[in-house]
Amino acid sequence: MLFSESVRIALTALFANKLRSILTMLGIIIGVGAVIAMVSVGMGVRQQVQTSIASLGSNMLIVSPGSSSSGGLRGAAGSNVKLKYEDSEAIKNKIKNIDYVSPTVSNSYQIVNGNQNWNSTVQGVTPDFMAIRSLTVGTGSFITTTDLNSRNRVAVIGTTVATNLFGTSNPVGQNIRVNNAPYKVIGVLESKGQSSVGQDQDDVVIVPLTTAQERLMGITYVKSINIQVSDANKMDQVQNEIEILLRQRHQIVGDKEDDFTVRNLTSLMQTMTETTTMITLLLASIAAISLVVGGIGIMNIMMVSVTERTREIGIRKALGATFQNIMIQFLIESVVIGVIGGAIGILFGCLASMAIAKFGNFATVITAAPILLSFFFSVGIGLFFGIYPARKAALLDPIEALRYE
Repeated sequence: MLFSESVRIALTALFANKLRSILTMLGIIIGVGAVIAMVSVGMGVRQQVQTSIASLGSNMLIVSPGSSSSGGLRGAAGSNVKLKYEDSEAIKNKIKNIDYVSPTVSNSYQIVNGNQNWNSTVQGVTPDFMAIRSLTVGTGSFITTTDLNSRNRVAVIGTTVATNLFGTSNPVGQNIRVNNAPYKVIGVLESKGQSSVGQDQDDVVIVPLTTAQERLMGITYVKSINIQVSDANKMDQVQNEIEILLRQRHQIVGDKEDDFTVRNLTSLMQTMTETTTMITLLLASIAAISLVVGGIGIMNIMMVSVTERTREIGIRKALGATFQNIMIQFLIESVVIGVIGGAIGILFGCLASMAIAKFGNFATVITAAPILLSFFFSVGIGLFFGIYPARKAALLDPIEALRYE
C-alpha cells in the first residue's frame, strides 16, 4: 500500500468521525497551546528582569549603607549616614579598572510648574551618572561639573514629569519648583519606559548631588554609590578592593561587621536569569502534562477504532495487506491527529500569548524553539501512543476478524 494512500485512508477515517477526532485532538491542542503560552510568559519575565537590571548600567557595582547578613540587608545603628561623597572620590582615585563613579541621593517631592503639580522622585547625582545608567538627553543638556561645584539649582527631568507639568511645550529653559525652591530645567531625558517591577523610569527629576544634599535635603551623606567597572572579568577583584578600602576608611577592623554592602549586578542578573529559567521550565513541564493526557486520549480512541474496524482489517488482510501495511495505516492515523492537533495548538498558544500581553499588560516573548519543540513532541506523542493500537490491529487473525460482528 502506498504511503499517500495510507494518509488518504487515515484522513477519511478521521473525517468520518469529526466530533470524536476533535475531542481526541483537544488534549494535544490544549497541551501545545499551554506550553507555548507558559514559556512565552516565562521568557517575558526573564527579558523584563534582564532589561531592568541592564538599564541600571553594565558591569555595575552598587555600594549601599547597611550591613549584609543572612537575613538580608539591614542597617546597623547609624550606618545609613556613614557613606560619604568622599568615599566615592576615594574609590574613583585609588582603585583601578573603574570607568565611572557616581554617588546618589534621592527623595520624593512635589514638583510645581505654574498651576500644575506632580509628585516625583528627585535624584541628586554627579555627571558620571549619565554614562553609568546609559541615559540620553533628548532636549537640552545634562548636569555638569560646574553645576556640581557651584551647587546650581538646575534640573534634568524625565518625559513623564515633562508631560505632566508642561504638556506639549518645551520645558528647557523654564523653571519648576522643588520643595518651594526654583530650579531651571536644562534638559529632558529620552524615555526608558517601565522597569521589570512596573516602575516608571521616566518619572524622575535629576539635580546636582551637592545641590540635593545641601540645598534640598540638608544631609551630608549619600544613599548609594554607583560604580561602572571597565572589564567584566575584573568585577570580583574590584568589588574586593572596594570592600577593603571602605573598611579602612570607616575604621572597621577584625571581625567587626561592615556598615556598607557592595552588590554585584552582573551576579544578580545571572542569578535572576537562572531563577526565571527554572520558573519557565516548571511552567512548561506542568503544561506538558496535558500533552501526555492527550496522548492517552489518542490511544483510547485508536483502540476503539481498531474494535470498530475489525471486519475491515480482516478484509484488508485477506486481500493481501501485510503486518507492516496495517501498522503503518493506524500509526499514520494517530500521527495525523498529533500533527493537526499540534498545528491548531500552536495557533491557540500564540493567540493566548498575545492576549496575555494585550489584556494582562504583561510582556510575553514568542520564540521558535518552544513552538517547534511542542509540535514535534505532540507528533511523537501521537506516534508513541499509536503503536499499541496499531500493533493490536496488525496482529488480528484475518479469519477471526472476518467473523467479527
